[in-house]
Amino acid sequence: MLARKLAAEGLGTLLLVATVVGSGIMAETLAGGNLAVALLGNTIATGAILYVLITMLGPVSGAHFNPAVTLAFLLRKEIAPLLACAFVAVQCAGGVAGTVLAHAMFEQPLIQQSLTVRTGAGQWLSEGVATFALVLTILGTLAARPSAVPSAVALVITAGYWFTASTSFANPAVAIARSLSDTFSGIAPADVAAFIAAQCLGAVAAWLVAHSVFDWKAQAPS
Repeated sequence: MLARKLAAEGLGTLLLVATVVGSGIMAETLAGGNLAVALLGNTIATGAILYVLITMLGPVSGAHFNPAVTLAFLLRKEIAPLLACAFVAVQCAGGVAGTVLAHAMFEQPLIQQSLTVRTGAGQWLSEGVATFALVLTILGTLAARPSAVPSAVALVITAGYWFTASTSFANPAVAIARSLSDTFSGIAPADVAAFIAAQCLGAVAAWLVAHSVFDWKAQAPS
């Protein structure tokens, strides 16, 4: 059971990042310099794969694919600390593997260093807001209608691409993985730490708000 959970988290994050990076490369290639069109293509692919992955792998691992989401469930005491650490490790490894896979598909150098600068108060605030919105959506939808989680997550990330200045990474594992891609979806390695800090703060804030708004009964750690 543990092995299946870890495999689901690693595979899900791999496919998520491969989609984000790969669709970014494809969109940039086909858009002919039109960044709005490129972002739209990147957005649609990401929202679509999230729906599929959560529907498919949710019953196995809970479909976190995101250390910030795992942090929220750890705070909610629905995942044991050691398992949470294992989830984060395989999420980060899966994310890096997803970047490598995307580069291989488009015949690019497998490991790159992004030169795309994403820094400043607006970017950090955007990542905090994006992660807050994502985690609150997950926790709130679990309380209201668990079967709607795949569509709700896909929609909030789709929206986040367009209403945040950072295009809604909202995921530390994805931020790390995207720092290894000097493509449309990349982020300079020097900017990753601040993104991760903002994402973790956003996740904690969402947990605090959700804890006061939704009527939870915490389950035993799995």
